[in-house]
Amino acid sequence: MTETIRALWHDEDGVTTVEYALMLVVLVVGAAAVWVALRGAMTSGVNAASAELTSS
Repeated sequence: MTETIRALWHDEDGVTTVEYALMLVVLVVGAAAVWVALRGAMTSGVNAASAELTSS
């Protein structure tokens, strides 16, 4: 039993697929966080520019 567990622990087949999936998840979560963080700044910037254009 111990040898089977040890063999499975050192088996690296399929590890790259899992690593690529985890990297994709991290990138998607990061992109979503940036999108949410910049959404407010972009909205206020566009509104300020629009207000300047309409007031002149």
